[in-house]
Amino acid sequence: MKKLATLLLSSALLFGGVACSNNAKTSPEAPDTTSKVGQPPESAEAQDIQNDGTSDLRKRQLESDIRAREQRNNTTGGDVDRADGDLESEVRSKLEANLPASQLTVDAKDGIVTISGTVPTQPQLERIDPLAREIKGVQNVVVNAKVAAAIPAPEDANPQPQGTNNQ
Repeated sequence: MKKLATLLLSSALLFGGVACSNNAKTSPEAPDTTSKVGQPPESAEAQDIQNDGTSDLRKRQLESDIRAREQRNNTTGGDVDRADGDLESEVRSKLEANLPASQLTVDAKDGIVTISGTVPTQPQLERIDPLAREIKGVQNVVVNAKVAAAIPAPEDANPQPQGTNNQ
């Protein structure tokens, strides 16, 4: 019985560790790794992402998540030496709340945060580094993102010529 319990517990821990190894992303369409830049979204999809990212409720949720992690780290004495997963999550939340319609992937290793993906404007690209550095424990930021405006939605396959009236 003890062997079965040990096997089940170790299996659950292994599964949990593998499931939690995903990179932090600002949107589901962001690249899977920081070594890829990614493609810009279509304009309708970019508008949906921007509406979600700019909603007051979403911003409050993201800021609350950042504050909760910082309070937990202050309590445990981990102000400067932060877990990579915490840095990834907090930087992703900060970018998601402040850079609507971005598609960014965040990876952290020993205080060095690497950010890849796309943002719709040059000013947003320039804000990535300072926003990431606002998170406690971030020692250096590597920005591999690029500006890529949203792709216009494809026109209707059979547009009607102007001036015709189908009645």
